[in-house]
Amino acid sequence: MPDSGTPKTFARIAHHYREKILSGGLEPGAKLPANKEMAASWGVAVATVGRALQQLQVEGIIRTSPRGTFVADDPMAGVSARDRLARVQRVRSLLMEGETSAVSSASLVVPPLYIAEIFDLDHGDQVVRREYTTGRGGTRLTFGVNWYPAHFAAMVPDLLSTGRKKNDDLTARVLEATGRRITYARDDMHGRAADEREASHLGLPVGTPILAGAHRWADDDGVIEYGEWCLPPRMTIGYEYLP
Repeated sequence: MPDSGTPKTFARIAHHYREKILSGGLEPGAKLPANKEMAASWGVAVATVGRALQQLQVEGIIRTSPRGTFVADDPMAGVSARDRLARVQRVRSLLMEGETSAVSSASLVVPPLYIAEIFDLDHGDQVVRREYTTGRGGTRLTFGVNWYPAHFAAMVPDLLSTGRKKNDDLTARVLEATGRRITYARDDMHGRAADEREASHLGLPVGTPILAGAHRWADDDGVIEYGEWCLPPRMTIGYEYLP
């Protein structure tokens, strides 16, 4: 049965063609195999190939037309997803300066089914779960929960530490300790009303409008970090795109 298209799978396909194009293995204007041919070659569903190509198209590495999919005329002029992620991480580090984080819980748990599916776990497998609230001075900035593969806790013991501390880039420490490298990243955001737990952590009345989101960072070996978070009103998230 063809693979249903987990991030681990379509990120691997996108990474393969991204590296091949940016290394010069596929020249500008070269035509890629048809989606059905590519799906058969990788043993996946056509929809999975479509997701991988959509990612490359967003990055400006390929272009599509009624005649097929082609390498962009100047793929090197674009900024790769890896470069954009590195910049986001640098901005993230700057924004965290002066912030503190109160980690209310950090432990190995058997996760809900949707988290188990995200990490491609077997029944009963555990993950690291960290629940936290960030702030600056007396202002609460973020409430969230991050999830990591269970074996990361042995390499980065602070994943299981709780209490109040000055914010640091724990993700960078995870990457350094594990030798992993993020090659796929996705953020999803939507506005909605705060539920009782979110409102309590952010010091808001239940039902207050918030911005809620989730991020998923992965490489060819699977998800490295998955997080769900929410921001109170009048907080802004910005993304800067550089040439």
